[in-house]
Amino acid sequence: MEYGFKEYKKADIKRNHLNLGQVRADGSSYQVNSLYIEKDGKPWIGIMGEFHFVRYPRSDWEMELAKMKAGGITTVAFYVFWIYHEEIEGQYDFTGDRDLRYFVELCQKLGLTVMLRIGPWAHGEVRNGGFPDWLLKKGFKLRTNDSGYLECVRDWYTKIYEQVQGLFFKDGGPIIGIQIENELVNQCEHLGKLKEIAVSIGFDVPIWTVTGWDRLYGAKFPVKEFLPVFGAYVDAPWLNHTKPLPPSHHFTFNTMRNDAAIGVDLINETDDEGWRLPYEDYPFATCELGSGLPTSYIRRPYVAPMDAYALSLVKLGCGNNLVGYYMYHGGTNKLGKLSTLHESKATGYPNDYAILNYDFMTCIGQYGQVRNQYRLCNLLHMFINDFGDILAPMEHVASKDFVEADDADSLRYAMRTDGHSGFVFFNHHQRNLKLNDVKNVVIDTGSVKFPQFDVQGDVAFILPFNLSFAKHNIEYATAQLLCKYDNTLFFAAVPGVKPEYSVDGKIFEVKDSTHIATTQIGDVTIVTIPWEVALYLRKVDGKVFAERKINKGICHTELTIEDSFHIPELDYPEEFSVCGGKELQCKKLSVDSPDGLVSINMEFDVAQIIADGKLVADCYYYGKPWEVSASLIYGKETYMVYTPVNKEIYMDYDENLQ
Repeated sequence: MEYGFKEYKKADIKRNHLNLGQVRADGSSYQVNSLYIEKDGKPWIGIMGEFHFVRYPRSDWEMELAKMKAGGITTVAFYVFWIYHEEIEGQYDFTGDRDLRYFVELCQKLGLTVMLRIGPWAHGEVRNGGFPDWLLKKGFKLRTNDSGYLECVRDWYTKIYEQVQGLFFKDGGPIIGIQIENELVNQCEHLGKLKEIAVSIGFDVPIWTVTGWDRLYGAKFPVKEFLPVFGAYVDAPWLNHTKPLPPSHHFTFNTMRNDAAIGVDLINETDDEGWRLPYEDYPFATCELGSGLPTSYIRRPYVAPMDAYALSLVKLGCGNNLVGYYMYHGGTNKLGKLSTLHESKATGYPNDYAILNYDFMTCIGQYGQVRNQYRLCNLLHMFINDFGDILAPMEHVASKDFVEADDADSLRYAMRTDGHSGFVFFNHHQRNLKLNDVKNVVIDTGSVKFPQFDVQGDVAFILPFNLSFAKHNIEYATAQLLCKYDNTLFFAAVPGVKPEYSVDGKIFEVKDSTHIATTQIGDVTIVTIPWEVALYLRKVDGKVFAERKINKGICHTELTIEDSFHIPELDYPEEFSVCGGKELQCKKLSVDSPDGLVSINMEFDVAQIIADGKLVADCYYYGKPWEVSASLIYGKETYMVYTPVNKEIYMDYDENLQ
């Protein structure tokens, strides 16, 4: 069957209409037009991954940042959580695992840029959204232009500035952007005031952002002062019900930037004044593509690797020109001097989250373990990093017939094009819904007709057409473009699709896609790599290589579990109240090595690991084995305290659908 597209209409690009952008003394620059960001005068698509340094040991920061870079991340984003640095009023802590300046300097050392999210309110599943308890007791009207509140904010911003002074883009540093606040949707004047305060203190960057999502009309903010950034998650653990969600539209090529699920616990449903965000003035930018999710007590979704990859691919096909993941790297909450630092019902939030566990089921886990979404998403990242300057100006063109999320039979596809060349995006994955194979697909872009192929299994992929490379024209390729090196192009063979290339009018077929195949076309080399092998391809600092052992947590240490009738005393015993008063059970744990991870393959409701009387790990069971760093257990008297399985919570893990 032949599949076509709606009519392509080139958009007019607006420039110099926003108070954004900056040109450095050496000529380096970032500018923002209405379609994309320009870096040094060229179209650019950044790849941004969230990593909270305060949730990870300082000694391992450089290694973890290197993993992020190897996974294709170019910009590291992170909140600066107020409560972590000023838990007690007037007592600031930017030392050890809280050393903001050192973390930013490490980013620069590794060639990574930084998006600094300075709050003051952040959320991030942190107690009070990041506000210190003492601030809540002041009696100020928080997150408004209350003078007392703004005075505290100015003091806080000043302390952040003191840590990062001299590290901004204008200084030759890595900080290219700042996000003000988070999920504040109806406080236009306040957001403007926060930027005014930050600028007066000395913050100076080319890109200022705010989160732009809302139920219908988009967040209210000073429209010339910020770039609105958006997000998409595959489920919503913040909801306070246990019902399955309907099939998510995020796996369709729906170009709506707002995610009605994000922050639904925090924002109003509509704007009474009929506010509408002028989306046409901004490039589509994201900061929270959910490559994972946390588990709350009542709601425990599982994010499969294909969930993360397909989500990112679909948004890219819809025109996303700043790819931002939340979280890209998991971590562990700290215990405060006065309280735990996690979000919970005790602080007025709808749900309880684990005290320590912020693994997020994401690309890089709580203990540095690399997961398959890291490998899958890197297929996109290599492509974006090498061909983003071509892709960024290309516009989304929809398929002739839009496919709804609950449609298991129709082909889901879209295109980004400049009217002649471009890329066709396919998604054959819907979370928790098996899609039926689509046979005999023929794609007609209007300028190129692809040969017939089948779209089958759980796949999502991108095919190029009319790609100019080294004075050759690649009319089409039925393999996914990955990266380039000199005059060599690397492609991944899409499962179920025979790789075929049309170059300068000649057809080249790869007969065996189960092995690496090399095709020489004049001075150009095309390397076709099996999909499973391509997952381990990396391009870092211009070099292409394959790496199978990229994380310290790839090995597993043997764990011994013994029955125990001894229940150790806990530092925070009241936190087990979320278990509804169920009887606690206990196991004694031991390992013979501090290296790698241990896997606890047993069912429970909530579990905590107590080592030498201290809480060191916890988990809400979500259907998968619990991985824990062996170093937390080794050489210590260690117990796992847990409650029995709870059938009344929401848990969606199903091996048959993942």
